[in-house]
Amino acid sequence: IWIELAERVGHMLVLGTTRVGKTRFAEIMITQDIRRGDCVIVFDPKGDADLLLRMYAEAKRAGRLDQFYMFHLGFPEFSARYNPLGNFGKITEVATRIASALPGEGQSATFREFVWRYVNVIARALDALGIKPSYEEVYRRTNSIDGLCVSYFEFWLDRDAPAWRDHFVEGELSRSDKTLGELARKTGRSMRALELSAFIRGQGLRDAVGEALFTILSNDKTYFEKLVASLYPLLEKLTTGHISQLLSPNYDDAHDPRPVINWTRVIETGGIVYFGLDALTDHMVAGAVGGAAFSDLTSVAGHFYKHGQGSGQSAAPAFQRKTCLHADEFNELIGDDFIPMVNKAGGAGYQVTAYTQTWSDVEAR
Repeated sequence: IWIELAERVGHMLVLGTTRVGKTRFAEIMITQDIRRGDCVIVFDPKGDADLLLRMYAEAKRAGRLDQFYMFHLGFPEFSARYNPLGNFGKITEVATRIASALPGEGQSATFREFVWRYVNVIARALDALGIKPSYEEVYRRTNSIDGLCVSYFEFWLDRDAPAWRDHFVEGELSRSDKTLGELARKTGRSMRALELSAFIRGQGLRDAVGEALFTILSNDKTYFEKLVASLYPLLEKLTTGHISQLLSPNYDDAHDPRPVINWTRVIETGGIVYFGLDALTDHMVAGAVGGAAFSDLTSVAGHFYKHGQGSGQSAAPAFQRKTCLHADEFNELIGDDFIPMVNKAGGAGYQVTAYTQTWSDVEAR
C-alpha cells in the first residue's frame, strides 16, 4: 500500500484493538522516516522495549546514532533530561502546562483556574528574575511564596528606585503601623514581605507582577493553600527522587553526561527521539509530562510557522526539515494541547501519526 509523501502533512490515524500489530506497524513507519533523514519523535506511553530497541538499531544502521535521544521516566539514570517548562513562546504557557494536568470537570474547574493564576504569577516573577522555570523551582516557590515576594520586591526596587535601601529600615514600618503586625498574624505572611509591600506602595511604584504578588500576600496563607491544594500532590510526584533530576535538570552540573532535550534544537538538527512515559507505573505523571511536551512542541511549531526553521542563525537551512511525530496509544495523551498541533502545525512541517485502539476512546477524552 503506497501513500504520497506530500499527504503525510494531513496526518494519519491508525486504529486497531490490542495485539493486532499497531506498534509493529509503527516500527515500519518510523524506520522509513529515520532512513529518509527526517526528524523523528516517538511518544510511547507504555514504554515498549522492542520499539525502543528498533529505533536505536535503525538509527545506527542509518548512520544517525549521534542524533538519537532516549527519554524514559521509568529509567531516569539512563535517560536524557527534559524540562517541560523551560521553553515557551509566552510566559503564560508555563501555568497552562501545569494546570492542564489537573481535573477540570465540574467544581474542579474553578480550583484549576485558581491554580493557573497562582502558578502564572510565580512563573512571571521567576522569568523577571532571570530564573528558568522548572517543576522543582515552581514547587519550591509554592511552598515559600513569601521568599519569592521578597526577592521580587527587592529586584523591583533596585530597578525603579535604586536608592531605596537608604530609606528602608527593617522593622520600622511595623513599629509605626500596627496594622502590619496584625496582618502578619492574621495571614501568616512574612513580616519582611509585608513591610516591603507597604514601602513600595508608599513610593507610588506600579508593576503588574508586583501587584499580583500583593494580592497573594493579602490573603490568609491557610485559606489560599486550600484553594490550590490540588497543585501540591501533582508537583510532589514530579519532584520526588530521580525523576526530579530528569524533569528539573541542573544546567550548571558539568559532571552529568545526560543530554538535555530541547525541541527546537532536536528539530533543526534532525534528531531522533524516543519519549517513554511509563504510564503503567504512574499515569498522572505520564499525562502531565506528555501533555506538557505536546504543548512545548505546539509552541515550537508556532515559532517555526512565523519565522521558519533556523531563525536567528547566521545561515538559515537550505530546506525545512519534516518532523515526523508518532504518538502510540495517543488517547492517553490527547488533550487541549494536542488539538491545535494536528489542526495547525502542518505549515511548520509537522506530520502526525496517531495510534489508538478505538475512536470512542478518543471521543471520551
